[in-house]
Amino acid sequence: MAKVSVFSTPACSWCVKLKEWLKQQKIEFEDIDVSVDQEKAKYMVEKTGQMSVPVTEIDGEFVIGFDIEKLKELLKIK
Repeated sequence: MAKVSVFSTPACSWCVKLKEWLKQQKIEFEDIDVSVDQEKAKYMVEKTGQMSVPVTEIDGEFVIGFDIEKLKELLKIK
């Protein structure tokens, strides 16, 4: 099973949609609140150059935003 981490904030509506979609697909994920975890926020920016959320890390590959096609590809969902 893929290791999935979602970098998000509580106020982000796209983050909520993304996490709901992952739950519907029965994908387990770590929810990282970058508004309180500065180390993880720094990691996300260093790896992606992105300051905005959501960012999803799947086995070391990053998906910026709620890109369903890219998520399906990396998670091997038809």
